[in-house]
Amino acid sequence: MNSSGNNRPLIIPGLGGLYTALGEVSETILRVVAGAALVVHGSGKIINPMGSVGMVESLGFYPGVFWSPLLAATEFLGGILLVIGLMTRPAAFATMIVLAVTIYFHGFVQGQGWSGSEKSILWTAILFFFVIRGASNHSVDARLGREF
Repeated sequence: MNSSGNNRPLIIPGLGGLYTALGEVSETILRVVAGAALVVHGSGKIINPMGSVGMVESLGFYPGVFWSPLLAATEFLGGILLVIGLMTRPAAFATMIVLAVTIYFHGFVQGQGWSGSEKSILWTAILFFFVIRGASNHSVDARLGREF
């Protein structure tokens, strides 16, 4: 195994130390940026938690007065949990489900196909990474010595 974490030899072996040193930091940066983006995206919904009632009902989620605030809380609070790395896997899972629904909404309900659901697909993949991987050592989960 080489320092990049797999059995394939590096084309430039001298970069192995750099990859090892920055691997965990890069995961932390991805988690923090993803969480921060979810907080920003969810902030409008948390200010007006009933603002998405019509949209969630158009997707078949009834009653919208239940699902709309849940959507707002999932994006906003899930994003905060990802930023700090607390309950990382459940937070990533919940937000991943929300983003998977947006793939369906933009791609199929609104008929936008790939171009309309492209960002949601990318977000879902990023969140899936953290569902499986969890947080890095730069997280509250690591400080607590426990993670889901």
